[in-house]
Amino acid sequence: MPNRGWNSVQLEDVLDSVFAGAWGESPTDFRKPNVRVLRATNIDSEGRVDYSHPVLRVLETREISRKRLHPGDILLEASGGGPGTPVGRVAVHDVQSDELDYICSNFFRVLRPNADLVHPAYLAHLLVAAYRSPRIWRYQQQTTGLVNLKLGDYLKQSLWIPPVHEQARIVEILAGFEAAEQGIDASISKFRNVRHGALLTSMASVGSENPASGWARVPLKSIVPSAEYGVSEALDRDARGVPVLRMNNIQSGRIDADDLRYCPVPVPAKLFLRGGDVLFNRTNSMEHIGKAAMWRDELPSATFASYLVRLVPDLQRVTPEYLVEWLMHPLVRQRVRSISTVAVQQVNVNPTRLRELEIDLPVDLAEQRRIVAMLEACDEQIGHENEELNKLRELKRGLVDDLLSGRRATASGVAA
Repeated sequence: MPNRGWNSVQLEDVLDSVFAGAWGESPTDFRKPNVRVLRATNIDSEGRVDYSHPVLRVLETREISRKRLHPGDILLEASGGGPGTPVGRVAVHDVQSDELDYICSNFFRVLRPNADLVHPAYLAHLLVAAYRSPRIWRYQQQTTGLVNLKLGDYLKQSLWIPPVHEQARIVEILAGFEAAEQGIDASISKFRNVRHGALLTSMASVGSENPASGWARVPLKSIVPSAEYGVSEALDRDARGVPVLRMNNIQSGRIDADDLRYCPVPVPAKLFLRGGDVLFNRTNSMEHIGKAAMWRDELPSATFASYLVRLVPDLQRVTPEYLVEWLMHPLVRQRVRSISTVAVQQVNVNPTRLRELEIDLPVDLAEQRRIVAMLEACDEQIGHENEELNKLRELKRGLVDDLLSGRRATASGVAA
């Protein structure tokens, strides 16, 4: 049971108002943007708003006065979701705009808390916890191609509310965890930026093959003599036959040998993978096209599906590890997308066109290995930081459950 002084209330009883967002119209030469619109991509499941990329739109002046966001407003995702993902994410708007007003899109509802009854951040914590709980599924309503929130039912959900001063103390405690999360997030971003910039910094002065500089710019085909398609047979889920790697087994520079399919007919010897082969995902959505990974003999034997391409590097000129790092660099991924062709719901990259791309690489293989080692060190640190972040979030969520249910007191200044 919650502590003394806590009351059970319905969500709608602690709100001053609830209203829909708006989308407005596109700016023109004659109608300049007058609002910044926050969309579903601007909030996360942790209750935070990302203000870096709002959409600039035009709204009637009388609409702006009704729809503008105030600090402390809670953005409630009322439409969206997807398979296995409920609608109903929330985030607190905490920016006082001194330029264009912020509004939210019509896929949101704005909950404006009554500050005499509930601290906005405390209410947001409650609603984030509700979103993560099984009861969020009570408020889902599926329509054609879209999931909508049953807003009336959602607003009648019961919440445990302590006195406002106690709410503020809980918010203060949780803010300390959030600051720690942000610090780790910033550290992860730093290492990612270092990683992305490492190759660019080295390649900045490369214009053409110039052994004196230690770097060369050459067509990919000059260091990748062959690009081969895999097996095109119908695959079996049963563990009989040769394991076959598919698109989902190529994961950001590494091979994931789980969830395999098997080729039930004999596979030609030339299609078996060899250590150092580089697999390239030539068919997928635009987001995932061009993923690459090196085969490190993760299984005693395996082959690959025809919508992957095996790139066999010339080991006298390029290490497989460096080739994967180059293929996976964001700027190279953009170049790969630019040469892709669109098919039905997918895009394809022709291996011949891929091998026409120019690659920048150190002439010295030892330098290639040094660069790869530096990138792998960044990956190791990013992995360590992510582990710490996950531990912190798990601890925070347990504390949130206790604090928001009144099972843990806060009067001493720390969670008891």
